[in-house]
Amino acid sequence: MNTSTAQPVTLSDVTAAFEEVYPPRWAASWDAVGLICGDPAQTVEKILFAVDPVDAVVDEAVTWGADLVITHHPLMLRGVTSVAADTPKGRIVHRLIRSGVALYTAHTNADTAAPGVSDALARAVGLTGPLRPLEPDTTDPEGRRGIGRIGELDEPLVLRDFAERVARGLPATAGGIRVAGDLDRLISTVAVSGGAGDSLLGAARAAGVDAYVTSDLRHHPASEFIEEPGGPALVDTAHFASEWPWLEDGAARLSDALGRTGGPNGANVEIRVSTTVTDAWSRTFQRV
Repeated sequence: MNTSTAQPVTLSDVTAAFEEVYPPRWAASWDAVGLICGDPAQTVEKILFAVDPVDAVVDEAVTWGADLVITHHPLMLRGVTSVAADTPKGRIVHRLIRSGVALYTAHTNADTAAPGVSDALARAVGLTGPLRPLEPDTTDPEGRRGIGRIGELDEPLVLRDFAERVARGLPATAGGIRVAGDLDRLISTVAVSGGAGDSLLGAARAAGVDAYVTSDLRHHPASEFIEEPGGPALVDTAHFASEWPWLEDGAARLSDALGRTGGPNGANVEIRVSTTVTDAWSRTFQRV
């Protein structure tokens, strides 16, 4: 078939293909996923994957000529009563619409997917072999979906060396990597959870892992956790960094889905992973 006469890929085609991979019904009840802005009938030739729907990502999308931005974090997670352009969220919405760029969010549906956000994090920090959920999704009869993952290192490492591996495997951020525990402790079995993960500290302890890698650990929960003997060491990363590895996997899975379902032009849609660091922190200072 001559692809020059084929129907173009529409935003509706893309969202349908993407939702085969990351169904919105897998999202938590409190979440806000799906199409945020954009005309389902508009043509899509370029898609940008990013963690956060912020100005810097919109800049990248507009400069590249993207028709669609797919982000992990929602722009409208909590209710708003206005999208006036003098508010941060409103400004993003106006910029996207003026530029003809659609915005789509895959959040907790991508977290719980198998493979999903934590699978990508697990591979980035060196876990090999089969992975299992840290907190399984009880609605999944196969037991593969869920929040977080547990896996093994290819060979044991002491905590200081494992933390260095985590740092090498993730994007550099101002805050870097924080570690709690004996740096000479031997690490073999590891739990990970992309994004804020102190709600799963109990699950990590119950799983009997040697280390738990996540983000946004608060002082009091982490302090109390470490004071109780027998639990895993903690490796705390920047929130953005722990979720960034998923972008490549999400982009690849969408590309495959479009090749199957997007018609003759589906495989020709160009997909790019954003290299913009959208971590909220710009620098750290230490007393000297």
